[in-house]
Amino acid sequence: MPRRQSDITVPDLTGKRAVVTGASDGMGVGIAARLAAAGAEVVLPVRNQRKGEAALASIREAAPDAAVSLRELDLSSLASVADLGKSLRAEDRPIHLLINNAGVMTPPERQVTVDGFELQFGTNHLGHFALVGQLMPLLRAGNARVTSQVSIAANQNGINWDDLNWERSYDGGRAYSQSKIAFGLFGLELGRRSRAHGWGITSNLSHPGIAPTNLLAARPEVGRTTDTTAVKLIRWLSARGILVGTVESAKLPALYAATSPDAATERFYGPSGPGHLGGPPAEQKLYGRLRSHEDAQRVWQISEDLTGVRISA
Repeated sequence: MPRRQSDITVPDLTGKRAVVTGASDGMGVGIAARLAAAGAEVVLPVRNQRKGEAALASIREAAPDAAVSLRELDLSSLASVADLGKSLRAEDRPIHLLINNAGVMTPPERQVTVDGFELQFGTNHLGHFALVGQLMPLLRAGNARVTSQVSIAANQNGINWDDLNWERSYDGGRAYSQSKIAFGLFGLELGRRSRAHGWGITSNLSHPGIAPTNLLAARPEVGRTTDTTAVKLIRWLSARGILVGTVESAKLPALYAATSPDAATERFYGPSGPGHLGGPPAEQKLYGRLRSHEDAQRVWQISEDLTGVRISA
């Protein structure tokens, strides 16, 4: 029996400017395409220009009138993040939607960013933290909604406070969990600080469940030359409609969190199927590891110290 595909209605976004990280393939390009089809002007900051051009072409093929453009961004480089921030601030146009979707997952060996941070912590969390800081004037001008994509891994393991960069011992899965827990704590704290200081920004979280995306596929740039056993199993289950989602369904929680009039600040959205692995998006109970305001404040201060980017009123 064929799987019944889930979907949501994306409201009219005419006149809105959206920025989507990680939109050169997979869920990200699907999210960007839906925003563009709804009338938003979509900016795609990409690391790989060739993949970015292919994403641009696919969006324009699906929505010929789409207003979509590429920018350069390598989230594993604070200098690259600063350059993007500078160029977008120079354009002086408000940003109404920011979807922090990009990520890297479980390199087989420990790697570091150009700034010396463990790759997953540096890319998934610190890079996005710095990006939000660089774009703050534009986000405030647009009364933006910021949606940060976490993972079911944020419900596992914890933050390695004494060795954030995993220099003493490296565990790729635990380091990935740390990056997503820190990122989720930051996203929630951004919403709280915006309310406290009148920044006008709403900030919420989403997670895609489990789907056959490229995160666990062969990624030579992170030292993975072949597909993992996990992604092969996920593809098999997804193709048969068993438990997990599809690339199409996986993009829906972030889309809902970013665009639905019913989605609110400091809330968490993900698939509503069994185990929250697939199915249509809905609000979910916040993971226990994301509930501590003290941990969120600690992550915020550490992130400012490590990146040199201050986010303040």
